[in-house]
Amino acid sequence: MKISVILGTRPEIIKLAPLIKLLEKNNADFFTLHTGQHYSYELDKVFFDQLELPPPQYNIEAGSGSHAEETGRMLIGIEKILKKQKPGIALAEGDTNSVLAGALAAVKLGIKFGHVESGLRSYDRSMPEEINRVVADHVSDYLFAPTRRAKQILLGEGIDEKKIFVTGNTIVDAVNHNLPLARQKTDIAERLHLKPQKYFLATLHRQENTDNKTRFSSILEGLERLAAEHHVPVIYPIHPRSRKILATLPRQPDKLKIIDPVDFLRFLYLESNARLILTDSGGVQEEACILGVPCVTLRDNTERPETVEVGANILAGASAERIVNSAAAMLARKKDWVNPFGDGHAAERIANIITEA
Repeated sequence: MKISVILGTRPEIIKLAPLIKLLEKNNADFFTLHTGQHYSYELDKVFFDQLELPPPQYNIEAGSGSHAEETGRMLIGIEKILKKQKPGIALAEGDTNSVLAGALAAVKLGIKFGHVESGLRSYDRSMPEEINRVVADHVSDYLFAPTRRAKQILLGEGIDEKKIFVTGNTIVDAVNHNLPLARQKTDIAERLHLKPQKYFLATLHRQENTDNKTRFSSILEGLERLAAEHHVPVIYPIHPRSRKILATLPRQPDKLKIIDPVDFLRFLYLESNARLILTDSGGVQEEACILGVPCVTLRDNTERPETVEVGANILAGASAERIVNSAAAMLARKKDWVNPFGDGHAAERIANIITEA
């Protein structure tokens, strides 16, 4: 059976890399379709290079725009390729517009769809990602849930248990494989004058945070207070879109060390050596938990509640005061939690399920 792997963003490339490499190793009949949702070298091509992935056979170069414009261009482009290639199954991972477009294009053509990392819920319908993941789950033929909790969520929404497979999360596969390589990327520490456990790492890019200037400013204030109170640099690799919004704020955060986006291996190095991670990214919450680094989530909710339950993460929202207090709480905790996202063999399980279908 021919397999289509649909992706479009940095996290999708990283999380699907173990599966793509396994399909390639097994000489499976597959092709990779890139939507072009992320399209700069720093956010896209460098990850194919570093992870030693074959370049995508197709790139529809959808680019950015409103949700309707972006998703519409992807739907048109994906449909044309799927009609030409006629795969038996299409796979996508996560909660982006690329996933939504891939799911809709496939099922409307009668092609089976598999959703990697299904069953995640924030229960916040104001988040575009929540809409995407709910729709993708409910049209999927194969739902690859990372945890038993995710499976229970899917069952609670009436999805047939025969379609649900608890596989673990492929991010564990990716971290385990690439951490030894990341530890060699000491040039990033030298360039930024960093020592292990002597800095905090921040990521901040979610639409609900950056598009609300009051909320964005409050979070930045909290990060600056942490830098001052703990006498450590707070490293903030900033997304190009967030940098544009940052430039419009009335006050610039001069106490943060703001840098351009870095490639996966260098980011993994920064994560693994940080004393604390502060983020609004779902994937970074997972990575911090896997790496044993305390995490403060700069959101009011999370679709990764397992990280909170095991003690690896805390929700701080956007209040500067709560961010400071949450950071203090996480820094005081023992780092003895158990990774809830599986044993690092998720890609193997997914590959076996779809090749035996």
